Amino acid sequence: QVQLVESGGGSVQPGGSLTLSCASSGFTLAHYTVGWWRQAPGKEREGVSCISRGDDSTYYPDSVKTRFTVVRDAFKNSVYLHLNNVTSEDTGVYYCNSVPPRQSWGNGTLVTVSS
Repeated sequence: QVQLVESGGGSVQPGGSLTLSCASSGFTLAHYTVGWWRQAPGKEREGVSCISRGDDSTYYPDSVKTRFTVVRDAFKNSVYLHLNNVTSEDTGVYYCNSVPPRQSWGNGTLVTVSS
C-alpha cells in the first residue's frame, strides 16, 4: 500500500525557518519528479516547489523563490522542503506527491506563521 507522509510542520514566527519532510512507503520517490503543494485556509491548493527525476533540477514559483529549497535524499526515500524567512502568507497545510500527482494525498503537515 502506497503511503505519503508529510511531517515537520508547526508554529513559526515571521522570518523564521522550518524544514518539512516527505516520506513514502511503497513508492520510490527517486523514480519521480516530486512536488510540494500547500493549501491556505479558504484557498485552493497551490504548488510551491518541485524536484525533477534524474537531475534533481528544481522549480519554484515567484512567491517562494529564494526562500524555499527542495532537496531529495534517495537513500532515505525522502524529499525535504526548507522554508526560510517565512511570512504569514506561507501559512497552510503542506503536501507532497509525484508530479503529476499519482498517489493518494497524505494528511499533510500544518505550518502556521504567526507572531
